[in-house]
Amino acid sequence: MALELDQLPACTALVEIACDFHARGWMAGTAGNLSARDDENHFWITASGRPKGRLEQSDFLLLRIDNGEIAERASADNKPSAEASIHRAIYGLFPDARACLHVHSVDACIAANIAKSNSKTLRLPPLEMIKGFDIWEQNPKVDLPLFENHPEVLQIAGEIHARFSKKKPAISALMVRDHGVTVWGASLQQAYNRVETMEFIMSYMAR
Repeated sequence: MALELDQLPACTALVEIACDFHARGWMAGTAGNLSARDDENHFWITASGRPKGRLEQSDFLLLRIDNGEIAERASADNKPSAEASIHRAIYGLFPDARACLHVHSVDACIAANIAKSNSKTLRLPPLEMIKGFDIWEQNPKVDLPLFENHPEVLQIAGEIHARFSKKKPAISALMVRDHGVTVWGASLQQAYNRVETMEFIMSYMAR
């Protein structure tokens, strides 16, 4: 990526990120979804069912954060994924979030199984890489919020909203068991960096 991601138009940057993550095996086929906030009330998100290694500028929708209504789309065939509800929850809860990236990796699914079946968190190892989430203390005890993978994604989004409304997470990331991680940041570049950081940690834990 020649330019800092935040120097690019949002959808252009998301296309680059999708191609990158697909090449790493984090967004196989049509899996995962990426979004960037457009303004305080809207965000761009990848359309449902699009192969992430072959995204184009027209493969995005502009959605309202409050109700999920479509504000703009390049093609009538573009439909939002059910997982857009998770992005809406994140943007609604965290006004400073400018990007939200959700990937599916094998390592993350394996790492999540370290936690007990009824656990609400996954303890992360105190690796140097945790500093990517602005955790600077020696031997930090950091828990990644863990959610169950319900068939109805709206239920997952509801549980995320309910838990984080009561207590903000220690880091800007969460895990859906047997599914994958979702990471957000104050910019597209920060969110991208933090996905790399989290997937490094997941890879370490999966070994």
